[in-house]
Amino acid sequence: MESEGQPRMLIGAVVLVVVIVVLGSFLIFRDKGATMSVTAIPNDLTLTLDGQRVDASGPVKVKSGSHTLTGERRGFQTYSTTFTAGSGDEVNLKMYLYANSAEGREWARKNPEAQAELEAEAGRNFDEGQRRMVARYPIIQQLPHLGRGYKVDYTASKNPQDPEALSIRITTYTADGKKNALYWITSNGWDPATLDIVYTTIK
Repeated sequence: MESEGQPRMLIGAVVLVVVIVVLGSFLIFRDKGATMSVTAIPNDLTLTLDGQRVDASGPVKVKSGSHTLTGERRGFQTYSTTFTAGSGDEVNLKMYLYANSAEGREWARKNPEAQAELEAEAGRNFDEGQRRMVARYPIIQQLPHLGRGYKVDYTASKNPQDPEALSIRITTYTADGKKNALYWITSNGWDPATLDIVYTTIK
């Protein structure tokens, strides 16, 4: 009888270990979601997360994955941003709207501290955008450049998929202007094949 009880005890112990391992794995690897906090100007804007209205005044629990957050208020430009949250992440976002009407400008006049922060944020965004542009297109630090029979400048690309893409614009005035411009580009270490070059000829 004692020998029959031992296998049962062994089976029970194995089952218990399996249950503990499965439960432990579930607790360790389950999606805990993320916590989103939003700093908003104006502070009375309407926030929607993936189309559902959320509270703008405190932390909001979100599922892991990609989300779209939109801020709206009458008198201000609507703004949307997409972010990705991982399990257990704390996501801190800024939702700063800029006035686009008399009502929005009146709000800004009555809230000078918030308006000052908006302007400071705009400056930071501009500086960051410039740093990205220079890192991506080092040539723009040398532009505009005027050479013999040509001018090299840059303009926004027409690529709708990439709002920060630039085109290098070469304007030529003489027959050898294009050749001289390309020589200037290569002599400075840039490969014309890697640049989106737009040519214009003025006679």
